Amino acid sequence: MEKKKNLFYVKGEPFIALAGEAHNSSSSTAYFMESVWEKAQEQGLNTVLLPVTWELVEPVEGTFDFATQDAIIAQARERGMHIIFLWFGSWKNAQCMYAPNWVKTDLERFPRAQVEKGQNKCQLKDFYGMPYTTLSYLGEETNKADARAFAEFMKHLKEIDEAEQTVIAVQVENETGMQGAGREHSDLADELFAGEVPADFAAYMRSHTDEMAEDVKAAVEQGKDGKTWEEVFGDVAEEIFSAYHVASYVNRVAEAGKAVYDLPMTANCWLDKGEKPGKYPSGGPVARVMEVWKFAAPAIDIIAPDIYVQNFCEICDAYTKMGNPLFIPETATHSHVGPRLVYTVGHHHAICFAPFGFEDMGQEFSGTQSYLFGVDTSDPLLQTPQDVDEYRWYNQTIASMTPMLADAYGTNRLQAVITEVPDKNMMMFGSYGFMVLFDLPLISRKDGVCLALQESEDTFYLIANACMLAPISTNPEKPNVDLLAVEEGYFEDGKWVMTRRLNGDETASMNFGEPTLLKIKLFSYK
Repeated sequence: MEKKKNLFYVKGEPFIALAGEAHNSSSSTAYFMESVWEKAQEQGLNTVLLPVTWELVEPVEGTFDFATQDAIIAQARERGMHIIFLWFGSWKNAQCMYAPNWVKTDLERFPRAQVEKGQNKCQLKDFYGMPYTTLSYLGEETNKADARAFAEFMKHLKEIDEAEQTVIAVQVENETGMQGAGREHSDLADELFAGEVPADFAAYMRSHTDEMAEDVKAAVEQGKDGKTWEEVFGDVAEEIFSAYHVASYVNRVAEAGKAVYDLPMTANCWLDKGEKPGKYPSGGPVARVMEVWKFAAPAIDIIAPDIYVQNFCEICDAYTKMGNPLFIPETATHSHVGPRLVYTVGHHHAICFAPFGFEDMGQEFSGTQSYLFGVDTSDPLLQTPQDVDEYRWYNQTIASMTPMLADAYGTNRLQAVITEVPDKNMMMFGSYGFMVLFDLPLISRKDGVCLALQESEDTFYLIANACMLAPISTNPEKPNVDLLAVEEGYFEDGKWVMTRRLNGDETASMNFGEPTLLKIKLFSYK
């Protein structure tokens, strides 16, 4: 199989990361990870996303300790699991929580970002009055120290894992950017902001407006003759300025790591939700400034959204522009997470899907999580947790189909629809198609989804739940369609195993009230 750009590969074979992100502190010891691996296996995961924190691996400048990561990698191998490590360096959730003490305590060498001029710490008025401090994205010594530490980590990772490929990717920093203001307000920041925009960057932005956010595009077009940040970018200048410098900072860290071990590297973001820069971390890799990140951080292969909002499908659409693969490192564990996994694989050909705090799946979404993620507690989706047995079934089923799914990635042969987008319920494949109905009296569940994979012109595999299927013909010369064969089953070692042949009453309505894998053969005629 020819390798595709938007897929992971492990030892030459295509790999879809059916993953979960552990709680931030879970990977601080191998001892605590034992129970986390158990949960991962219970849910049918093949990958776990785990933080590696700068403060623990370099507690003293120049002295590194990777013993915990070595032990965790060994645990993963014992269980046949893979890891995507998350580098918590200068940033975690737009703060410097995981920087080493020797960085935090030397404010002259490692300056803090000044949300307000002359102030190294503030209270976020738009975020519950939370005390806030973070490292400056203009700190050259900070950037160098972060990059050195990351390079040491990647060097060690190559030494112990290149042959095994237990670790398949690395996230560089976590939810970068600055809260409280659109940009930093130190003397240096003011000086740079009043200066000229780098000519190559301005030219790039002007030549990449096709998929830009409307306000960013308007600013770029209006400022075509400008020189300074405000002249070139107008009302969005502060966020573009921050994004340029944050992305450049992250790129230097990523480049240092890739120079010693060239693994795929990602950057995740805290969504903007249509709010003003500073309420969300200004400068982070949100979709509205993806063009900035693509220019300033070429060492980052994937921009990844953390999604805790109801308009999940809309967010997925936004983060697949500019050829960006869909990689979801964080999302909520409520009752739609299973269908959303299926949908992202089928519709967007996602390379990773990872609920955050997957260890808690099956439990109600807590008030603490709602506070941290700014989630509306009235969201009806949060009232029902995901059934763990069903989630395991989804993961195991997708895993068993990975070679076939991967072969169809980037083609029209793999599609999906979901109840969350009710007006897009048709899947068309050449001479045939499927209309998928969700909101019917016979269907009591509201977590409907259907994935369809075309094996040949008239034969399809479908994952269906909480929906009714209606096959159709797209050939006006042969408008009638019959079901020649409908089978329930599963894949074992790449081969289809039928568990039941459906006909008669079972195919009269094609209504499925629980997750089911089907093989369907169709026939059209006049």
